[in-house]
Amino acid sequence: MIEKANLVLSIMSLDDNAISSKTQSDAPSDDKGATSSKAPLDTPSANTGATSSNTKSDATSSKTQSDAPSDDKGATSSEAPLDTPSANTGATSSNTKSDAPSVDDNASSFEKQRAIDQVPIVVSKEDLSKWAEPAHIGRQWSLDVSHNFQLSPVVHAVKSHDNLHIPEKSICENDNSGESGSVVATPRPMSGLEPCPLLIEAWKELSKAVVNFNGEPVGTVAALDTAKDSLNYDQVFVRDFIPAGLAYLLKREPQIVKKFLLYTVRLQSAEKKIDQFKLGDGVMPASFKVCNQNDFNTREAIVADFGESAIGRVAPVDSGFWWIILLHAYTKSTGDTSLALCSPIQNGIRLILGLCLSEGFDTFPTLLCADGCCMIDRRMGVYGYPIEIQALFFMALRCAGKYLQHENDGKNLIELINKRLQALSYHIREYFWLDLPQLNNIYRYKTEEYSHTAVNKFNVMPDSLPEWLFHFMPRKGGYFIGNVSPSRMDFRWFCLGNFVAILSSLATSEQSNAIMDLVEERWQELVGEMPLKACYPAMEDHEWQIVTGCDPKNTRWSYHNGGSWPVLLWLLTAVCIKTGRPHIAQKAVELAEKKLIKDKWPEYYDGKRGRFVGKQARKFQTWSIAGYIVAKMMLENPSFASIITLDEYFQVRARPVLRRSQSWSCSADKPKPMF
Repeated sequence: MIEKANLVLSIMSLDDNAISSKTQSDAPSDDKGATSSKAPLDTPSANTGATSSNTKSDATSSKTQSDAPSDDKGATSSEAPLDTPSANTGATSSNTKSDAPSVDDNASSFEKQRAIDQVPIVVSKEDLSKWAEPAHIGRQWSLDVSHNFQLSPVVHAVKSHDNLHIPEKSICENDNSGESGSVVATPRPMSGLEPCPLLIEAWKELSKAVVNFNGEPVGTVAALDTAKDSLNYDQVFVRDFIPAGLAYLLKREPQIVKKFLLYTVRLQSAEKKIDQFKLGDGVMPASFKVCNQNDFNTREAIVADFGESAIGRVAPVDSGFWWIILLHAYTKSTGDTSLALCSPIQNGIRLILGLCLSEGFDTFPTLLCADGCCMIDRRMGVYGYPIEIQALFFMALRCAGKYLQHENDGKNLIELINKRLQALSYHIREYFWLDLPQLNNIYRYKTEEYSHTAVNKFNVMPDSLPEWLFHFMPRKGGYFIGNVSPSRMDFRWFCLGNFVAILSSLATSEQSNAIMDLVEERWQELVGEMPLKACYPAMEDHEWQIVTGCDPKNTRWSYHNGGSWPVLLWLLTAVCIKTGRPHIAQKAVELAEKKLIKDKWPEYYDGKRGRFVGKQARKFQTWSIAGYIVAKMMLENPSFASIITLDEYFQVRARPVLRRSQSWSCSADKPKPMF
């Protein structure tokens, strides 16, 4: 029996004066003056605080977890109080009221922390200022940190969560950080045109999805479809919030993003157990829900889900990566580096890195994952080394390297990041890339090759090449295939993985242009009547039965099995701008505008050309709305794409060009005798 381990976190208002509003950015600001982040826009302002978190579950749409679509190294002023009290990440003030037993000064930090953890966390106002300092915490490489919360079933957690109460009087109310010094200009319509009516309507719908906690916006619910049961569509999902967060950053209302980042990193610090098995410290929640007094007959609380409620009980691998990417977008758009440098955020980054950079049995630099661990959250045969996770991993490593401080183990972590980036970029560019010449090479592969001189290194059988691939591959173009593992290549097209590879510069400039060539050449297959296919082609008949387990939601050309997802518009637009082809995004946005508002912003579309609203799609899906908003704003001001794109990544040591008969490795990499 699965022990439901929902974390109940009772937190009163966070102090937003916590973090210094000092703005430092490597990107020059368009506005040389101190411009308020609440500058009026040509698009209507979405009041992020207007919607109460007390939304009743029958007013929101239904969603199951597994149906859901997870540089400035300068110092920060130590006098600025932290936006949210760090959960035992630094030294605890002697003024903190506590019944903790006395601990000898010579005791280790771990022993002191254990003593502190035995009593309720009650934070005084004076302590908050100390937590705003950049993290200079000595840690071992294992990154062991003590936990602030003990997960337990909801019923028991509600009875005992008073121990986690932070007195409201100890928290300041005002927050001005992140409101000035933005490097992003106020969005304005192109050519002096009036704002698009559809964009106005989209902002109205997005503002309705905002979730408040103690009067402060902390995220957006997944959907507001009142026609269906809520299930967990009334929760704030990490991956679903990304386009919504970007929309508010571009609108110069960054506070909701700041709160989201701080609350989720606090949830990360909890001990997570499923069936008496403890998850890794660095795992970020898949989602969280703000529960009001009607739910628990007590004060507002946050309940987190780390995958223990998912249909397949799969932890979200992508949540931590998306969190780091959103942190980078926040920092780049506001110029506020103090948030990234504060102790809780630094600790959160270290925990994520400790989880994914740890040593294991892998012979590849890619991350080994279970099925359903990302946007494709149901059984779809993406187990192994899915391109979506590898691209997000690469991008998160690059973003984390910009903000990690060098003190203590930070320098070692940065060195590990650089080494992993080198190996990962080579592996993906070399073995995941497929174009017509490479397809022909695989078609002629020999099998059962042994030793380091093997050409067919993964022992892929040429007979496993699917028939559709020979018709799908154009003469001009290419893409990163879905998966590469021993004796297996998944040749399906996965949109999100390829587009994130472009944004992060995991794809070279030549590969990026080839991917866009493929999108143009196969427009009807990948875009059709509604952008954009998450996966192509769809599995049918016996293959669908074996791979999905006869999943009725992932039937052919539906949901993730060939369904069309409007949320992917923002990714398409960003990569089009980066590769200098905005006309492709413009064409796709115009297609979407014909149907989205009429169909009430559905989650996904069904059919080979995306003609029909998905059979189980929720209406008023938040990330469909936000994806359109971000795409539209980027088209109006292409400079906005810079907050989510990274510069070209070059390998320090290029691999030599080798002939087919030679090894893939340099001679220095060949096995050497040990005796």
